[in-house]
Amino acid sequence: MTSRAGTGGDRGTGRDATEGDLAVLAERARGLAASAAASGRGRAVLGVTGAPGAGKTTLVRRLLAELADHPPEGVDADWVAHVPMDGFHLADAQLERLGLRQRKGAPETFDADGYAALLERVRTETAQTIYAPGFERDLEQPIAAALAVTPSTRIVISEGNYLLLDEPVWRRVREAMDEVWYCDLDEPARVERLVARHVEFGKEADAAARWVERVDQANADLVAGTRARADLVVTLTA
Repeated sequence: MTSRAGTGGDRGTGRDATEGDLAVLAERARGLAASAAASGRGRAVLGVTGAPGAGKTTLVRRLLAELADHPPEGVDADWVAHVPMDGFHLADAQLERLGLRQRKGAPETFDADGYAALLERVRTETAQTIYAPGFERDLEQPIAAALAVTPSTRIVISEGNYLLLDEPVWRRVREAMDEVWYCDLDEPARVERLVARHVEFGKEADAAARWVERVDQANADLVAGTRARADLVVTLTA
């Protein structure tokens, strides 16, 4: 994977990048943590967004590893934590109750208020461990208290599709984050990867392709409209 980074009004038009950009991105993340500590707040929250299949989780995993392997001087390796938005999927039982089972993955199928509330706690409550839900891909269900943000954590990274959506509850999510980075990927590659992911987690190939076309693409179009609000655009290539 390679990336191209641009910031501010130069979004998406920055320098060509190589794998070395991971170190640059990690340094930017360290700067967020340092700024949060200097302000007395103690903890930063970094969001990573983009359309389904764009490579958010891949980028986040690499960034988490880079930060854990190279912590700031005098800081423990567990200074960085991961709290993805996927843990706030509504369970299938709730989707059935609401008549949203066939819309799973759309903005209304997440507990956005709960997500925002957790991020607000993560930013300000540093004296005790905060537990967060995870998401089990094999089951496609959230798992309560699967993740922990410990008092030693100085930066939390959270990826999700709708971090920059211009709606009241999602604006609250954005306000709980220091920065949000947007992941771009060539559209044919994104769709191909997304279909493959659905197949990997149990759908037949034809059913996966139909789901991507009928459900995921509408969500992708919605997310694409939020790109201009990002603090940083990272263009990924498979």
